[in-house]
Amino acid sequence: MLSPKLQFLAGGAMVNAAYKMQSTYAEDEKQTPEEVWAAFQSRNELAAKVRDQFPRPAPHPTVAMLVCMDSRLDTVELVGDTRRSYYVVRTAGSAMSAKEEEMLELAAERGVKLIVITRHSDCAAEKAAKDPALRAKFPALVQAVDERDARLAEFLARPAIAERVKAGKLLVKVLDIDTADERVSEHKEGQGTTPPPPPEDHHG
Repeated sequence: MLSPKLQFLAGGAMVNAAYKMQSTYAEDEKQTPEEVWAAFQSRNELAAKVRDQFPRPAPHPTVAMLVCMDSRLDTVELVGDTRRSYYVVRTAGSAMSAKEEEMLELAAERGVKLIVITRHSDCAAEKAAKDPALRAKFPALVQAVDERDARLAEFLARPAIAERVKAGKLLVKVLDIDTADERVSEHKEGQGTTPPPPPEDHHG
């Protein structure tokens, strides 16, 4: 019998091998939107057949994660199989609005004991927030990035969240993800924040 740690490693290796096998069934860049849609439907039908043959257990999640929508970030590679073990909320730049705050609070009420707020290297949303031209083109996005720290503070101050943290029933961690290898580290205060660029001087 393998130890739980070795089982996890072996399972991860098999999952990644399976993903590599499935990735050969991908859209061609020359396909039309209708052809891409047809391929999407075909993959869903095949995936449903796999689910029929290999039903999965449904443990109740004790962890909720807020992760950027960047496709390079794979939550399965980050912490193993996340299909049933984690609540995963994905937004651009890992930015929270009122609805994400409420979603995470609801998750805590449903038994989540750890909430992980993540940011990551080489983030397109953060880059947009640093570029005056992109700030003008995507104002709602960059505003959300600018307000991430304030939103996090607001979330931690929500009475239900603050009470659970104080009682030792909930832990909230802010982590940075290295996009290259998915390794996480504790986020340092002020690290990765994106102050708005200074206004253009129209008098000079």
